[in-house]
Amino acid sequence: MTGVTTMKKPSLLFRQLFEKESSTYTYLLADMAHPDRPAVMVDPVDRTVERDVAIVQQLGLKLLYVMNTHVHADHITGTGLLKKKIPGVKSAISRASDAKADVKLDAGEKVYFGNLYLEVRPTPGHTKGCVTYVTGEGADQPSPRMAFTGDALLIRGCGRTDFQGGDASQLYKSVHSQIFSLPLDTLLYPAHDYKGHTVTTVEEELLHNPRLSKDEEEFKRIMQNLGLAYPKMIDVAVPANMVCGIQDPVAISAV
Repeated sequence: MTGVTTMKKPSLLFRQLFEKESSTYTYLLADMAHPDRPAVMVDPVDRTVERDVAIVQQLGLKLLYVMNTHVHADHITGTGLLKKKIPGVKSAISRASDAKADVKLDAGEKVYFGNLYLEVRPTPGHTKGCVTYVTGEGADQPSPRMAFTGDALLIRGCGRTDFQGGDASQLYKSVHSQIFSLPLDTLLYPAHDYKGHTVTTVEEELLHNPRLSKDEEEFKRIMQNLGLAYPKMIDVAVPANMVCGIQDPVAISAV
């Protein structure tokens, strides 16, 4: 009698969503093998909250955490509005950002959603509080691994380092120690892309990133000579994002 091989259903649901005005990517991840379908969302935008709520509801997900990679300067996070519209959702951001949130994340922490998790890796340099969220290791975790790099590492680029506590040398060290140290086939998903790209890998960026593939001194020279304009949204976005977006300040933990 011939044996029948049962294919294990992939546990991870993954969606990459786009907001065109700020060219921001929002990421939705859920454990579909878990009866509650627990989920997390990374870097939502206020302008697309209705879309994000709809997809969570349509897929029958239980959104646990809305996680920001850093205090954004080019858009207002949708975190606060999502908390209003989906009961029980908690906001999360790095402790190093000094922003207010329900959950303040430290280096090495694991944020679980069902049997899956995201590991917090500190990647300061674009801002002082930048982190990268990396999917877990193990047979029950996604393969290849996935990293949500915020603005620390963009596809063939990186975030600027001239405001919000930015530091080119620190960014270079962050990316090389915390992102480029991941397996070469790790999929890298940035917070923004302006040229239509959606994903890259550690191996690609090591070889082809026009800034971060250089040595540290050359990288610092490049960053010092970018000549970028003052971000048009920064004066509105940063204060709002320091409390994780538009929401009731009383509900935000000051711990």
